[in-house]
Amino acid sequence: MKIFLGIGLGPIQTGIFVSGAAKGGFDRIVVAEVDETVKNAVNADGAITVNIAAADHVFKEKYPNLELYSPAKPEELEKLIDAAANATEIATALPSVKFFAPTAAWLREGFRRNPNGTRYIYTAENDNHAAEKLEKEIGEAFPNTYYLNTVIGKMSDVARGEDVAKRELTPLATGLDRAHLVEEFNWILISNAPGIENRQVQSLYVKNDLFPFEFAKLYGHNATHFLLGMLGASKGLKTMADLSAYPELLEIGRQAFINESGVALCRKYAGVDDMFTEEGMKNYAEGLIARMQNPYLSDAIERVIRDIPRKLSWDDRAVGTMRLALSQGVKPYNFAKGALLAAQREFGNDPAAIRSGLIALWQKDETDKEAAEILELILNAQI
Repeated sequence: MKIFLGIGLGPIQTGIFVSGAAKGGFDRIVVAEVDETVKNAVNADGAITVNIAAADHVFKEKYPNLELYSPAKPEELEKLIDAAANATEIATALPSVKFFAPTAAWLREGFRRNPNGTRYIYTAENDNHAAEKLEKEIGEAFPNTYYLNTVIGKMSDVARGEDVAKRELTPLATGLDRAHLVEEFNWILISNAPGIENRQVQSLYVKNDLFPFEFAKLYGHNATHFLLGMLGASKGLKTMADLSAYPELLEIGRQAFINESGVALCRKYAGVDDMFTEEGMKNYAEGLIARMQNPYLSDAIERVIRDIPRKLSWDDRAVGTMRLALSQGVKPYNFAKGALLAAQREFGNDPAAIRSGLIALWQKDETDKEAAEILELILNAQI
């Protein structure tokens, strides 16, 4: 009997890994979930429904054979440990790698019961080193257990309350007031491991060197998403789809993606893959910008621009992208526009307040040459 184990039941888990496991023919799909309301509703149905946004409509897919258990309940934790022992593929999709420690405790117990079992663990926490961090938390060597990083360029959302009916979505399970919505795009990258060609979860694509694609996701996809979100917010727009009425804003995002981060990524990773060529990067950028405007995904701008301090931090999508561009001889004038709008939203319009706020956030001194150059670009950005 083939068992898939998922940890966390957010839209990344349901729209990628549960979907891929259902289509891959697993006999049992076991998921660890601490939300009792969700757990009970899904177990009553034995299945979930996910809404999928295509370019011109939303369709539904139902995935059967689900069993949800809470690691907070001893009798259910035992079922999860047993699943960990026997699952051949596992996917963690937790809010953060900070949740790895308690998860690793019961995964470790399961692995001890079947120490030589072959298992592939996909980590989907939007952290470039999630796999290594989970392996460190497990803390014991199991010879045929492989921890894999992922690059997930699939956009998703959770609709709640009356928004579910308003958007004509189907709830995750009967009686729930929430629905999962994911885009149809399903090209999910994973790192390599011995025997990975025998995996059953569908729509996962192996790359020998995942790191360049992780960089492209953060400093291409995420950076442009955030830039367009900030530009949209400056016009009072509510969803990313509303940007379709503002071609001048979309052009800023397009120029930033293709001619700033795109050029920098192609220079840094020349020869790695066809994506890191002028034509490949242009196709990647054009496709993403079109997907970001999908009216059926209805991506809320407030969601896109949330947690501004993190996104303005030294290595993240706004400033980190500017640093990447500068390191490759490219002036990121368009990305500076988004960074300025974000800084104004966080620190106010006074240039001195923006300067001191960013310096404190970056934990840098104003004499730092790189920080000074980025500050100059941000404060002089023309919006």
